[in-house]
Amino acid sequence: MRSKVTKAIFPVAGLGTRFLPATKSVPKEIMTLVDRPLVQYAIDEARAAGIKEFIFVTSRGKGALEDYFDNAPQLEAELRRKGKTELLEILKSTNMDSGEIAYLRQHKPLGLGHAVWCARRLIANEPFAVILPDDVIAADKPCLAQMVEAFEETQGNVVAAMEVPDHMTRSYGILDIKEDMGTIVSTKGMVEKPAPGSAPSNLAVIGRYILTPTVLQKLNRKQTGAGGEIQLTDAIDAARQDGEEVYGYRFRGQRFDCGSKAGFLQATVAFALARDDLRDDLWNYISDVVHSEKAAQ
Repeated sequence: MRSKVTKAIFPVAGLGTRFLPATKSVPKEIMTLVDRPLVQYAIDEARAAGIKEFIFVTSRGKGALEDYFDNAPQLEAELRRKGKTELLEILKSTNMDSGEIAYLRQHKPLGLGHAVWCARRLIANEPFAVILPDDVIAADKPCLAQMVEAFEETQGNVVAAMEVPDHMTRSYGILDIKEDMGTIVSTKGMVEKPAPGSAPSNLAVIGRYILTPTVLQKLNRKQTGAGGEIQLTDAIDAARQDGEEVYGYRFRGQRFDCGSKAGFLQATVAFALARDDLRDDLWNYISDVVHSEKAAQ
């Protein structure tokens, strides 16, 4: 019987220091692209892929993130009284049913692998997804839904992958490719953040994973890797060394690195331009700015 992916882990314990001072009091994951928090894009993507249970690995100071998914009776009542049914439906879409969502604390920042390990008791012996909300992916078919189809075909570990320039390999886990089959590649290894010129390929792992329980078993070793942290890529590669297949999946879509200020701004503009109610005004503004700068030169 083929396994289904119904659980997803969302590691959201980071301090968001690149967005200070805003993240002094606002969790980075609820900062908004236009009018939706980063985490809402991740939740919507997971739901579209058939995820039923949502596991958040948080840290101190993330209470606002938990409140975001709770009901807001007073606000709902006010919208209902004023007949704002469209806004009411938008608000209801952010609610999570009781038992659908769980929160766990990562007490020390020991790396992505450690954050995933914190959720081990809620995963048990079944495949699971990992979604990093910092990576926002605009796609006609949500990235995780694409990956679920690849997992159902391969029944192996699947990581989202994209080509990066050589000088950027130091920022990613990089796949060592065994066989390139186009959309899917089989791997013979993974290297965490190799220096430029030493990477086995330019195919980088980004923040979407579908993993087997074996990866959690490897994380139990709590072995540290690059940066002195417990690296998820090391555990995935250890599972491969024990005979499990690991596949890279070239997803269809555009990825925005919203963990960086530039990526966050790029995503904001891209998502705003994709909306009928905002496109014209924003495009006119951008055109005016570009025209003014050219004139000034």
